[in-house]
Amino acid sequence: MMFARLPRSTRGLVRGAVFVGALAGVMVVAACSSPSSRFYTLGVDGSAGDVAAVSARTSSAAPGWLIEVAPVDVPPQVAKNQMVVQTGPTQVKVLEDERWASLPGDEIRRALSTSLTQQLNTIDVYGTARSDSAAVYRVSLNVQRFESWPGSHALIDAVWSVRAVRSGAVMTCRSVVSEPVGGGYDSLVDGHRKALMQVSLQVAAAVRSMVAVSGSGAGSAASQSRGAGKNAVGAVVVPGCPSEPGTVAAGG
Repeated sequence: MMFARLPRSTRGLVRGAVFVGALAGVMVVAACSSPSSRFYTLGVDGSAGDVAAVSARTSSAAPGWLIEVAPVDVPPQVAKNQMVVQTGPTQVKVLEDERWASLPGDEIRRALSTSLTQQLNTIDVYGTARSDSAAVYRVSLNVQRFESWPGSHALIDAVWSVRAVRSGAVMTCRSVVSEPVGGGYDSLVDGHRKALMQVSLQVAAAVRSMVAVSGSGAGSAASQSRGAGKNAVGAVVVPGCPSEPGTVAAGG
C-alpha cells in the first residue's frame, strides 16, 4: 500500500490543529475540575416567624418617626467581594473561592437596616423621598476593623452615630464586638452576623434614647431658646451611649 506524503505546509497545519485541539481539551478539563466559588451574606435569618412579624408591621399605621441608615465605610483591605482572613497579626489571605454576595459595606448596611427597622418598628428612608415634617434619625457607621480569624473569632470594631435631623443633636459611640467561631467559613460568617447583631442592638438602644429626649424636651427647649433673646444658644440634651458591654462613648 502506498501513502502519499503531505506537503510540508500541510503537515504544519495538521500539527497546529492537533495542538489547538489538545489545548482546548486540557482547558475544559481544568475548568471542570476547578472548585466553584461560594457566596455568603450577612443578611438576617429569614425564618417564618420573622416574615410573619414583618408582614404584620407592614399593614400597621405609619411610624411616628423614621430612620436613615447611611452607606457604611469599611477598611480598604476588606472592601472587596473576596473574603479576606487574618493569618497573623500583620498578614492576611484573600480567598478567591469564598466571596461575599455583595461588597462588605453593602452587606453590613443592608443587614443593619433590616435589623433596626424590625427592632424599632419603623422605616429606613435612605435614598427615598419623605415629608419635611417627618422626624428622622440618621444612623452612620464607620467600621474601623472587620477581622476574620478562621477557627478563632470574628471581630467588628465600629464608630457609629445617631443624629436627630431636626435638632442636629448627635450621639457618637464606639462598639467593639468579638464573637468566637468554629472551623469553616460558614461559622466565620455566622460570627460576623452575630457581632453585627450586637452592634445593631446598641444602635437601636441609642435611637430609642434620642427619640425619648426629642419627644420630651423639644418643646421646652424651643420655648427657652425663644425667651432667652438673641444671645441664647439652644442647649440640646444628648443622652449617653448605651451601657451594653462593648459600647463606649467616642473619645472615652
